[in-house]
Amino acid sequence: MSSFLKYLIPVCISVVAGMATELPGFVEGHLKIISPREVEVANGTPASITAESYAEYPLIILSKDGKNEVARITADENGNYRVELPPGDYVLEVQVQGRPRTHLRWKPQQFTIVSNQTVRVDMDIIAVDQWRAGSTQSFRPD
Repeated sequence: MSSFLKYLIPVCISVVAGMATELPGFVEGHLKIISPREVEVANGTPASITAESYAEYPLIILSKDGKNEVARITADENGNYRVELPPGDYVLEVQVQGRPRTHLRWKPQQFTIVSNQTVRVDMDIIAVDQWRAGSTQSFRPD
């Protein structure tokens, strides 16, 4: 065996072993659902955000290019979330389920996970009523 290969093999093994021991990091944050006007339910009391409300807005973590889903998150009853991820660059996005995209506003959040560290990424979703979202009707019924 040549002396070059004799030194190259241990270097390759240590590089691969080092990559395998890289610890994951964490992303945590808070999902905030904002309504421009307070909604009242049938009994006249304001509607509140519940755990079921957060479940209607699942968050997804995409690869940096936005093409591959890496993880899916549902915020807890207080709107908080936390997930473990391998180091790398990601995008936090909202998955719209059964609602027209034009009725919701948010900004995808880019973030970077570093080994054995936690990054905070909050997500605000603004629920816009259809009249403000570009309705073709020129008046709003009472």
